Amino acid sequence: MLNVGALQEGYVLDHIKAGKAMTIYHDLKLDKLNCTVAIIKNAQSNKMGKKDIIKVECPIDQVNLDIVGFIDHNITVNIIKDGEIVEKRKVRIPKQIVNVIRCKNPRCITSIEQGLDHVFVLADEEKEIYRCKYCEEKYRGHRNK
Repeated sequence: MLNVGALQEGYVLDHIKAGKAMTIYHDLKLDKLNCTVAIIKNAQSNKMGKKDIIKVECPIDQVNLDIVGFIDHNITVNIIKDGEIVEKRKVRIPKQIVNVIRCKNPRCITSIEQGLDHVFVLADEEKEIYRCKYCEEKYRGHRNK
């Protein structure tokens, strides 16, 4: 059995759909942080069958949880202090996401103005549809990449 050490301070992203940990790792830019990151893929789960887990040894304020909520709002965030879970957070579908996805509309202002943020707004929460803030183009990708 694989044993990954306990964190003293940091957070654990739990209940990640199996195979999605690397997407989250890259989208959260965890490779740019100067901290320890452990990725556990295909861990056994009573609830999900198999799941991925990411353990990060750095303060939670260094990560954008809106990105996690955009990818999969069923992920649980466990915040660790002094080796103990002090808080469990459920992420939500964010109302707005910035620079996570790009507008594909060639006529959108973001295609012309290179320094402009790519902002998408949640247009339909029930169907989880996002639209570009500038041109209303519907995001056609898959959130659960």
